[in-house]
Order: sequence, then C-alpha cells, then structure tokens
Amino acid sequence: MIRFLILSGYFELMMYLQVSGKLDQYINVHYRYLIFLTMFLSLLLALVQLKIWAGSEKHQEHTHHDGHDHGLTKPYQRAIAYLLLVLPLVVGTLFPTISLDTTIVEAKGFSFPVSKESVGDPEMNTQYLKPDTSIYYNKSDYNDQMAQLMKKYEADQKLEVTDENYLEVMELIYNYPNSFVGKKISFNGFVYEANKNNQKYDFLFRFGIIHCVADSGVFGLMTKLPDNMTVKNNQWLHVEGTITLDFFEPFDRQIPSVEVSSAQTVDAPKNQYVYRAF
Repeated sequence: MIRFLILSGYFELMMYLQVSGKLDQYINVHYRYLIFLTMFLSLLLALVQLKIWAGSEKHQEHTHHDGHDHGLTKPYQRAIAYLLLVLPLVVGTLFPTISLDTTIVEAKGFSFPVSKESVGDPEMNTQYLKPDTSIYYNKSDYNDQMAQLMKKYEADQKLEVTDENYLEVMELIYNYPNSFVGKKISFNGFVYEANKNNQKYDFLFRFGIIHCVADSGVFGLMTKLPDNMTVKNNQWLHVEGTITLDFFEPFDRQIPSVEVSSAQTVDAPKNQYVYRAF
C-alpha cells in the first residue's frame, strides 16, 4: 500500500507542476515530453502496486512456500528505501519555488570565466552572462556545433532576439564577439545595475535554463543606456542598439555590450525564463 501511495504521489506531483505552470522553473520546456512519460509510468506502476497489495495474502503464501523473498526483508531496509522515495515528494510539495530577480545576482555576484582554469567544476557553479553548453560536448563537437549555429546569424545585420533564440544568440555573441561588433540587436530583459569601484554598469539580463535548474543562470549583455534615461533594478526594458566591445574593469577585459539607441519599458513576461533549444 505504501508503494502505491508513493507512486501515485509522483503522478499527482507531476500533474500539479504541469497544471500550475511551475514545471517551467525546474526543467527546459523542450523536455516536457519526459514529464508526460514520467506521469504515465508512475500511474502504471501505482496501479500494479495496487493490484499486488490487493492480492498480498496470496503473494505472501506464494513467497512462504517458494522459500524465497526477493524484496527488502529487514524493516530498516524498507524504511530507508521508502524515505528515499518519499524525499522528492516532500521537497516538491513543501518547498516553495523562488521567483528569481536581481537579488539573486546581488547575493552571488557574477563572474565571467577567462580561462579553463578559472571555471572550476561547471556542475557546481551558476552560469552568468554567457550561456555555456561546451560542458556537454567534447571540444571538437562543440566547435562544430557553434560553427553550424553561426551560419544562421552571420549574414544578419540585425539580430531579433526572442525567447526562443535568446540563449543561443547570447552564446554566439560571447564566443565570436568580433563577428557581431557593429550589428544591430533588439531584445528584452530586466535591468541589473552593478556598482564596482565607484563606477556604474548597467546590464540587461534574462534567467535561463539550459537543461534543468541545476545549470540555470542569468544571461545577457552590458548596456550603455542614453544619458537621460533613469532605470532601476528589476525594471523590464525592450532595447535596440548596436553591439560593441567595452572594457569592464571588474573583469579586467573587454566584453560584448550594446550601445542603446532606444529603450522602452515593457511588462515582465508571464514566464520570465528562457530555454536552450537543441
């Protein structure tokens, strides 16, 4: 009976995340089919466990006469197994989802790896500025993929950045900045103002998920807004401008930026995440 309740709980949790829209904050929406598969298997296995439980007396007699018990016979073994199975349900049900905003950036700061040695363990670090999918490929395959992706945009003199292509465009800009300098760009994001060494820097960011929340991060570009424009953190803007390279003193290097020609305040989207398409 306990197994039935746990498995049915998985089915109900997946359905709740799907119906409530909270699923988008955990995994890349392009992998939604995996959730439907999980729901189906959880329901199927729950029904199997219900049938086994209903005929448990007959099953126990069979086990006794057969002389073998292939399950977990000791109480502490069963307790540990059930605890491990229940834990994701407890976390998914009781722990609230967190709305990401600039307070996350302020708490962690952000970094931009300048060499392989500075990256450390990519599975343990939140990504910032540049979406980096190279950790999922060997160097040759990654370079081939980037070169193939570059063909989609290299002839465009203006980049229309959307929710669908946001992460791949940002990755290309950081990988091949010189190829994009001088091109026009338009995109939406929320404002983050960094104050370093008495110098103010404005960024326009989106929170993104590459595969799942474990490799999520905050991605975007430094922006040079018009002098007469006043902005505040978490304010959503639509900007248009020209891609340039500017020296960012905290990193001691040049990074891609946008010389903004026009900027308008916009409403925050219903789903503030963007996802990497593969």
